[in-house]
Parts: sequence; structure tokens; C-alpha cells
Amino acid sequence: MRIIELNEQNKNNLLENLLKRSPNSYGEFEETVNEIIRQVRARGDEAVFEYTLKFDKCKLSADSIKVTKEEIREAYEAVSPEFLEAMKKSAANITRFHEKQLHNSWILPEDNGTILGQKLTPIEVSGVYVPGGKAAYPSSVLMNVLPAKVAGVSRIVMTTPPGPDGKVNPGILAAADIAGVHEIYKAGGAQAIAAMAFGTESIPRVDKITGPGNIFVALAKKACFGYVSIDSIAGPSEILVLADESANPRYVAADLLSQAEHDEMASAILITTSRALADKVSEEVDGFTARLSRRPIIEKSLENYGYILVAENMEEAIHAANEIASEHLEILTENPFEIMTRIKNAGAIFLGEYSSEPLGDYFAGPNHILPTNGTARFFSPLNVDDFLKKTSIISYSRDALSKVHKDIELFAEKEGLTAHANSIKVRFEA
Repeated sequence: MRIIELNEQNKNNLLENLLKRSPNSYGEFEETVNEIIRQVRARGDEAVFEYTLKFDKCKLSADSIKVTKEEIREAYEAVSPEFLEAMKKSAANITRFHEKQLHNSWILPEDNGTILGQKLTPIEVSGVYVPGGKAAYPSSVLMNVLPAKVAGVSRIVMTTPPGPDGKVNPGILAAADIAGVHEIYKAGGAQAIAAMAFGTESIPRVDKITGPGNIFVALAKKACFGYVSIDSIAGPSEILVLADESANPRYVAADLLSQAEHDEMASAILITTSRALADKVSEEVDGFTARLSRRPIIEKSLENYGYILVAENMEEAIHAANEIASEHLEILTENPFEIMTRIKNAGAIFLGEYSSEPLGDYFAGPNHILPTNGTARFFSPLNVDDFLKKTSIISYSRDALSKVHKDIELFAEKEGLTAHANSIKVRFEA
């Protein structure tokens, strides 16, 4: 891995390079995505079937697009008992963590005749997109579905691309059943997002779409936002390891590569105060890469977006970490909990040498749908609140309104909204 000194110029160049990976930078694909959306809106199932044949080499019909109970049963038989048990344990951890996020509706009555409150209502239909392609991710099924279940969503719809044989990865189907998905449809890409956003003869319209995908999926979610809610416009995976001289270079290298293997645009960055650690990590990275199965992807990822930054001190390292605002942040220092208190921007923080990033991907319980491309500065991980609507409640008695009606009328008149003012005035006519 390249080793460079951390200074203002290098940091700015790095940030500029990382931002090139954002879906907002791929305008050349937008017209293709917009045309797919237009066709699905206009022709429904017919367009979905055409695009599935074109992109996934699978011929579908209204009779075969929905996954059957028999297909789910076959999926259970195809998945090893050990993996099924691991998924069930993971699902229990994810559920337990997200149950802690639940809030209640509340009402606050006052003696002066006012009643204010907030009513929480789950969205009715949640849509989950699960990618196929280079890898299948049953873990993403659990992470997207279980917060919706905890929130009380009554209907959860999933779309995922089929293979040329019309089959869906059995691990994905088993995970969907464990998590409690109600309906599964064989559709992928931008056409699946459009189908969930606007509805077709087979695929129902949903209220919110969550889940990762390729650039076409990300751009489709962006284009459909407003017609439907979305979780975020996710970019490629990224990890930042913040380490001092006490870190184990072998652990650091292994953790960096855990994200670099996702795809050629994934980012893996080490910021350290130790040049000796930087050199050792670079050596370990080369050693691991030479024998890992996704070597070509890892090498391209590290070539494009892999960095080891040597900082003068921990203060400088922390400042850079906050500016990068990584999706995953590992802290491997003598006192990681103290460093953690100074981190402002990160999707998920992993503390200590036995809390490597895959722990969060698969098992610990916190959600692995995280903000990317620096959006951890203002976005949060997927959570129960994403599936709840908050409705304000306002009730004033005549006596309560009489004490403030002049103030309200003044606001309205100053804004030139005389009908607003009149709506209050008529209640106090002689």
C-alpha cells in the first residue's frame, strides 16, 4: 500500500479522490436509469420482464416472478444447518439491538388548556432491495428487514435479481424467511427500484425502499426519491483504521482488506502515528493479498483508494478521521474508548483489536447499512426510526387560544397571509 505523510494538501487530495466514488458523480448513467424508470412506469410488468431478460438473462412471467413457498422450502434444504443457525443467532442480536431504539407516542397536557404530542405510526409497506451479481449478501436481508419488523411495519416486500435459471440464491431466501419478509419478487437493478416505487401488475407499490446495490440501483433510488422514501444513496464500501504503535500490524492489514475485497471502488485507509507500523502493515497487506481469493478486486481497490497516512500526532490523526467521516472506523490504540469520545463523524465505530469490522457486518447487532462518502457528517445508520412516521398533535381550548391569538394574527399579517390571520380572528368575533 502507498504510504504518504498526512498533511493538509494530501488530505484534501484524498478527500477529493474519495468523493469521485459518489453516485452523484455518475451522471453519464442517469439517462439510462431514467429511461428504465419511464418504461416501468408506463408498461409495468412487461418492462420488468424485458429488462430482466436483457440484464439477468432470465425469462420471467406473471406466474414466475414471485418466489413460491416451495422455492423457500428448497432454499432451506440447500443451506447448511450450521449457516441457518448462525443466521438465526444474528437475527436475534439484530432484533435485540434495534428494540432498544423504540420510542413511544406521547401526549403533554397543560393546565392552560393546551394539549401537544407526537404520534408514532409505522409505514405500511416497506420495500427491500437485495443485490445479486458478484456476491450474495444474506446479512443485508437481516439488516434491512429486522428494523422494519421491530418498528411494526405490516407488509415487507423484497426484490432480488434471479439467475439465468430463474432461481434466487438460497441463502438470501432463507434469510428473508427468518427475518419475516412477506413477499419476494425476482427483479433486480433499476427496474426493481422503479417497480417498488410506482407499482406494477405483480409488484406492489411501497412506501420506503432500503438496501444496497450497484450504481444503477443507487441512481434509481435517487431518481425515485420523493415518490417514495429511501434510506440513502449508498456509495462503495469503506474502512478507516485509526492506530498507534500499540496496534497489531497483522490485524490492521486483515481489517483493511476486509473492505477492499468488496469491489474495485472500495476504500481502505490507515491513519497512524507510527511510521514503523505503517511499514509493517504494508508488508502484511502484500502477504495477505497474494493468497486471498478476490485478489484482482483487492489490488484494484488498493491501487485506486488504498492509503496509509502517517500523522505527526494523534490530534492530527483524529482531525483527519473526522473529516473523512468513514463508513466503518476501527480504533486500535492503547486507549480506544478515550479516542472514541473525540470522534464526531463515523457510520460505526469498532473499539479494540477484537472488534474487527466483519463483527458488525454479520453478528453484533448494530445495523451495517451505514452512511458512505463522507455522509456520516449528517446521516445515521439504518434504524427503527427510518420505518416510523412522526405526526404532531395539537389541541387548544378556547381559553388557551384567546391568550395567544393576537400573536398569531401578528405573525400572519407580517407575512402577508391575511387568510391565516382571519382563520384565528373569526373565533373571537364579538
